[in-house]
Amino acid sequence: MVDEGSDQEGGRDASRGSATPRHSRRLSDKILIAFHHACDQADFEVAEQLLRILEMMLTRRPVSPDTNRRRNMESLVAAHERLWHLRHPDTPDR
Repeated sequence: MVDEGSDQEGGRDASRGSATPRHSRRLSDKILIAFHHACDQADFEVAEQLLRILEMMLTRRPVSPDTNRRRNMESLVAAHERLWHLRHPDTPDR
């Protein structure tokens, strides 16, 4: 039975006429979350591969200007630092 009040495939609530978000996070955010999850599970090989994918996504030429580029790059650097510290636990911080 189909609810006449909403159009699920179109992502619209017909009764309100507004678009409902299909995805609440960007793909790069999901990859960063997966990276941290891999680190939490001590799966450093997977974490490294996810970091490479994230780096490729953030450093390729953007299709449209991204106002969050600085924040994205800071997150990428922080992720690299986390992985390095997890792989080198005996090295003191600066």
